[in-house]
Amino acid sequence: MDTKHCAVDGWVDAIPAPGPRGTATFDLIVRPADADTVAEDAPDTVLACTSTDPRITRELLNGIQPGDLLRVTGALVPSQVSGEPARLTVGVLEVLDTGLIPVLRDMVLDRYGDYVVIFDADHNQVPVFTALGQWVGLADNPDAIATLIDIHERVNGGDA
Repeated sequence: MDTKHCAVDGWVDAIPAPGPRGTATFDLIVRPADADTVAEDAPDTVLACTSTDPRITRELLNGIQPGDLLRVTGALVPSQVSGEPARLTVGVLEVLDTGLIPVLRDMVLDRYGDYVVIFDADHNQVPVFTALGQWVGLADNPDAIATLIDIHERVNGGDA
């Protein structure tokens, strides 16, 4: 096996996932160092990363989000199968920059106990239903949801 110790900078593609026996896994997207000179359609490199260090695993699972720029240092093992990413066992993790916080652009359903609300980025008002689909009302804004639910529960004796 051609293992190499290296440090790589790249972006986290998706939320890191817990792995077996206290590990965490994630994909790191790496751009070539000479990205300005390569063709625009040149593919990025994907590294399949794993951490066995409990401190790094905890940070990956609790603090790292898609879009974060990381510098990872560890043992790189090239892929033995064509088309599969190389594997990097992370020994050191450094967050260089955090990704942008996602902004809601579409409608999103959310659950408040026995109630369901619909957030729409184009409107301040929030429709509220029971989990069974009964209309509760229209909250003037997200801060007014709790008040609307409280009124509904007092009127209906706590039945959602």
